[in-house]
Amino acid sequence: MKEPDVFVVADNVLSPLGKTTAENFSQLKQNISGVRLQNSDISFDDFYASLFDENETFIKDGDNLYTKFEQLLIASIGDALQDSGIDTKDKKTVLIISSTKGNISLLETEQYAPDLQKRIALSTSAQLVAEYLGFTNPPIVISNACVSGVLGIITGMRLLRTGQYEIAIVAGAEVISEFVLSGFQSFQALSPQVCKPFDKSRDGLNLGEGAGTIILSTQKKYAQNIKVLGGAISNDANHISGPSRTGEELAFAIKSSLNDAALQPEDIGFISAHGTATVYNDEMEANAIALSGLQNAPLNSLKGYYGHTLGAAGLIESVISLQSLREELLIPTLGFKDNGVTARVNVCSELLPIRAKNFIKTASGFGGCNAAVVFGK
Repeated sequence: MKEPDVFVVADNVLSPLGKTTAENFSQLKQNISGVRLQNSDISFDDFYASLFDENETFIKDGDNLYTKFEQLLIASIGDALQDSGIDTKDKKTVLIISSTKGNISLLETEQYAPDLQKRIALSTSAQLVAEYLGFTNPPIVISNACVSGVLGIITGMRLLRTGQYEIAIVAGAEVISEFVLSGFQSFQALSPQVCKPFDKSRDGLNLGEGAGTIILSTQKKYAQNIKVLGGAISNDANHISGPSRTGEELAFAIKSSLNDAALQPEDIGFISAHGTATVYNDEMEANAIALSGLQNAPLNSLKGYYGHTLGAAGLIESVISLQSLREELLIPTLGFKDNGVTARVNVCSELLPIRAKNFIKTASGFGGCNAAVVFGK
């Protein structure tokens, strides 16, 4: 029996650039970045990142009950649900939440107590968010390094294909804390300037805060909408933090996602790359793209605008790419000037009008995890 089509119903991006997808895309079209030099209590030294203002609020109620991480999720999901007509109490509706670190910052701000371990767990945050928004089904948590957002979309697609659910609300969020920042500092992975994905002078990444939501459905009333056509994951089994040196494993995920979508490389109109602007990640990803036969497709990385939003990156960048598909306009790779990767890839460096039917979103993360998902009109 043919698997049902999975349609995109609604979406949201909540970031320092704006509180809706439209606000974010408008800023990107004007080449405005959220990444700036930060002077913060979470670091002795100034650093470049895309962070919310310290006193910014995201929901009107529950400041004491909900953490910043949970408020980001509630606000992003709430905006996506607005005017959608979707009933979160329906047994055919599932909530999927993606994040790498969640409430890890509570370790820095709270006194240790036996209940802190439970409060800091991603499952606790997911349940609080689900209850706030009225979900009946227990939420699903995806936490697999920086592929978490893309993996959340793939998980939602697969659950809907089984017929177990008809609506999947996939959301991800990330907050940058001293714990997160110091970890990347210890790797010497942070750039002392705005990052430059795929550029020959790239020297590291910037971190970023934000949330993203995509609502998916198999219901026929959404049949005119963009579809999630396919997705796949793989693992390098190479190193705890270093990516594959060949890119073959990410290429495997890309090829598998194309097979799942029943598409050929020439059917892909553009690539939303992971593009962290670290030396090894960009080299590996370019190799994988070339090995997959996608070297001619226009490619962008949004890390120069948002920083690396970790577990939320796959969702935020997928939503922006969905808007690119709708508006037929590809956002450039901020900071890119001269090709700095061995494999030939087509990095977009200026606002580009496009006539694309399909795009692919790639992601990679610590532990050697890789993921790719394909969307199409």
